[in-house]
Amino acid sequence: MTGQMNTSNSNIYLPRETEITAIRQETSDIKTFVLKFKDAAYGDAFTYRPGQFVEFSVFGEGEATFCISNSPTRKTIECSAKKMGMVTQAMHELNVGDTVGLRGPYGNGFPVEDLKGKHLLFVSGGIGLAPLRSLINYCLDNRDDYLDITIVNGARTSKDLVYRDEYKVWEKAPGTKVHLTVDCREEDWVCMVGVVPKALEEIKPTCNGSVAIVCGPPIMIRFTIPVLEKMGFCPESIITTLEMKMKCGLGKCGRCNIGNHYICKDGPVFNYAKLKELHYEL
Repeated sequence: MTGQMNTSNSNIYLPRETEITAIRQETSDIKTFVLKFKDAAYGDAFTYRPGQFVEFSVFGEGEATFCISNSPTRKTIECSAKKMGMVTQAMHELNVGDTVGLRGPYGNGFPVEDLKGKHLLFVSGGIGLAPLRSLINYCLDNRDDYLDITIVNGARTSKDLVYRDEYKVWEKAPGTKVHLTVDCREEDWVCMVGVVPKALEEIKPTCNGSVAIVCGPPIMIRFTIPVLEKMGFCPESIITTLEMKMKCGLGKCGRCNIGNHYICKDGPVFNYAKLKELHYEL
């Protein structure tokens, strides 16, 4: 799977018309959009890797960068958007049947081949579960290629947890554990309480033969990585994604550069060793 279509006969700057076929309300300010290309042949040929992203256009309003939050093994394109700015506000006003634009996929995606034969620890916070959801479902759909899977997902409150219908599905998968945590104790909440780094310290996941994939708010990532290092995870075995800085997706605008690297072209997925080499501060 190349994860990048042949665009020799098309304008790489031009978004493809795409229909919204379903909308799921994940939380009060997060929606997931299920999308289908209007050009059926183009849609059939469209491929991507977990962790790659697209530029989502609301015509007349602008475009914004979103990871594809579903696995390529699931045959649907999904993007989850938190209402934060002009474009996401416009997205949240869209309806099923509306036409939007997509261009991509862009970026390197997660190293699914390198993860084979490893124990996988997924650590996420809030909407940061979106890119990890793509990889989690990919690994579960190719279950024999990966060892034990541990998912640690946190949010400010239980109402802020996304993809709630999938937790029980993941828990039932062989060799898979799911740990949910919220920042403060709530009535009727029976899972963990505390921020994600604190939850990791309680869970004590093994670092032997393991890779940790971390995604969430920058402050969560900043405090999570030292906990993982303390547990014995080396920088090469800690992976994160930096899509927050991206704009054009093509390395033209210069907004997402780290030295002579562009996150949209060389990332958005990096291991922590590479970020340290680039002197990038999370």
